[in-house]
Amino acid sequence: MSEAYGATIAKRGLARRLKELRVEAGYTANQVCDRLNWGRGKVGRFEANSWVRPELSDIRDLARIYEGSDLDELEELAARARQRAWWRDYSDVFDNEFPGFEGDASSIRVVMPLVLPGLLQTLPYMQALLSSGTRTPEWRERALRARLRRQQILDRDEHAPELIAVITEASLMYEWGDAGDRRAQLAHLLTMSRRPNVELRLLRLADGLHPGMSTLVNIFRFPGDEPPMVFLENDAAIQEIDTPGDVEAYDAIFDQIRQAALGPADTADHLQKLISTLE
Repeated sequence: MSEAYGATIAKRGLARRLKELRVEAGYTANQVCDRLNWGRGKVGRFEANSWVRPELSDIRDLARIYEGSDLDELEELAARARQRAWWRDYSDVFDNEFPGFEGDASSIRVVMPLVLPGLLQTLPYMQALLSSGTRTPEWRERALRARLRRQQILDRDEHAPELIAVITEASLMYEWGDAGDRRAQLAHLLTMSRRPNVELRLLRLADGLHPGMSTLVNIFRFPGDEPPMVFLENDAAIQEIDTPGDVEAYDAIFDQIRQAALGPADTADHLQKLISTLE
């Protein structure tokens, strides 16, 4: 399955650039559709990034009527956007482009109050977590394979993202599997925290209430001038947020949560103590 690194943000960037060109040319979306004999709404879907793979012929048609457009730039974005990524084969697991944005991110900031981030889960933890839901065994097996595939971004020789993860001690207190499984998960967190591109911080129960009590958020930053994005998760869906003011607000919340947590060294020490209680 293809890595297709950069395809998701290329598609998003292309959608944004096409809207900019249309506005600069002084057209409404419906006027462009009429000029090209397209059905009403097609241009709007493009600009809302509600397309799967842009057709090069459509991009050339739009470039022809947008004065000042750079066809080479648009075609380069479209060519990148047309790469087929592995997660496209898991449409039953992902109802949006979350894994694509996660895979294209240069920086991932995540906080999860009651479960461990998917990028840091061991296989037994994933199996226990997925089995606690209401999905079918077939769906759980596909979700398991997809989550393992997501984790590969941290192992890339090039383009491995920086991961800043804040976890809670509460998420480590649940009984699941056996003591060996839980010890292996703690040891995995400790090992991952030693990677140069991973910063792991822990919010301890003994430190009381903290700013992230009800916040389950992923913040993605991307290479170049591509704007950042926020994804909020719950059991039913993953909500995408890209309005600049809202992204800034979640960034500020994350900074507060990060500062309330133990630093990386103290987090590692605390994980080691928790491991010793299971030996």
